Amino acid sequence: MTDPLLRIADALERLSPPPAPPADLTAHPAYIWRGDALTPARAFDPLPLAVLHGVDAQRDALLANLQRLAAGHAAQDVLLWGARGTGKSALVKGAVAAVQAGGGKLALVEAATNHLGTLPSLFATLARADRTFAIFLDDLGFDAAGDARALRSLLEGGAEARPANARLIVTSNRRHLVPRDIAEQSSAINPRDSVDDSLALADRFGLSLGFHVVDQDTYLDIVRGYAEAHGLPFDSAEAVGWATRRGSRSGRVAWQYIVDLAGRSGKSL
Repeated sequence: MTDPLLRIADALERLSPPPAPPADLTAHPAYIWRGDALTPARAFDPLPLAVLHGVDAQRDALLANLQRLAAGHAAQDVLLWGARGTGKSALVKGAVAAVQAGGGKLALVEAATNHLGTLPSLFATLARADRTFAIFLDDLGFDAAGDARALRSLLEGGAEARPANARLIVTSNRRHLVPRDIAEQSSAINPRDSVDDSLALADRFGLSLGFHVVDQDTYLDIVRGYAEAHGLPFDSAEAVGWATRRGSRSGRVAWQYIVDLAGRSGKSL
């Protein structure tokens, strides 16, 4: 007689949907890594680089690196670090789209930071594709240096390092990705060892781009760029007041002001 538990398991297996077919890695501009499979991004519509103001040097460096990657040339893993809301994520997506518009065989692959342990599987999948990939880890940070060691080996020196057709593009509010623990350094037998361990991951990125809080003129330039792109007149004093009430001047705050302005004007974005 068949075990009732086996019959139940068989019935549940028949009821479960079949696994989704593998995504075509040559057909889409962007993908999402779910930890066990790649799926095409439902909508990849990043902001044009022309409307991102105050990050010209960072834009040029990132774009040049991605163009080399798309051409099959040597390229760096990239760390974009700095103040929140300063356009790091928008720049990554916009730069990838710009390379694609220029004919580059490059796709964005966004992976959640809680899926870092599955990156070797992602690397194995991408290595088989006749295309290059920017693997995007947004807002990455670690609570302790030990948590970052696995990623360090994937970036450089490990047995399962990322393939030649893929590079990691990481954004973080922390320059070194790991908080500097002064108490730990002071209690260590060799404080320099503690410092080196904290900085070891950030050192793996060949290109490190800093983003800083913008001044008022730059903030208004960002607002103006967004407003012109969407045909919205704006008042400079009102835009400054919006930032003052939020205690921050950044590209994110500028965009939030534009969304509010468009809503009051009866327009959609």
